Amino acid sequence: MAKNLIIYYSRKGENYWNGSVKNISKGNTEIVAEFIQKAVGGDLFEVDTVKTYDADYYVCIEEAKKELHENARPELKKYLDSIAEYDNVFVCGPCWWGTFPMAVFTQLEKLDFAGKKVMAVMTHEGSGLGSCERDLKKICDGATFGKGLAVHGADAAKSESTVAAWAKQAV
Repeated sequence: MAKNLIIYYSRKGENYWNGSVKNISKGNTEIVAEFIQKAVGGDLFEVDTVKTYDADYYVCIEEAKKELHENARPELKKYLDSIAEYDNVFVCGPCWWGTFPMAVFTQLEKLDFAGKKVMAVMTHEGSGLGSCERDLKKICDGATFGKGLAVHGADAAKSESTVAAWAKQAV
């Protein structure tokens, strides 16, 4: 049986939500990552930065924009050293300026994706998958790629059946 890994970054607290900012206790991407785990099994790995992003949503998005423009690789609190035991890797994150937060790439660049199947999952408020699939293809050398999934962030909590059906088909 195939073994699955779900790598995700998720933001709690202030988030953009259907045209305004709302404080949420659990990040949209974390909700979706857990739906994937429930549907197909696997291990969750949360990407967590050493330097915390600002609690204010608008300051945070400016920090994210600066990181993107600098092609930064924020330091993480912990890293996966190997994904050798996994067959499928779901890479999940919010859409920050059209792609994953740079911290996701910090982790991905340390891994060997040869022979792995990679699927992108992005929570968003209107951007869909952005350029995340193209960006993964640049970083995940040797991987094959399944069809990605975009989940409207404000609808994440109601997306379990959609996410489950997609995840089951993806693996």
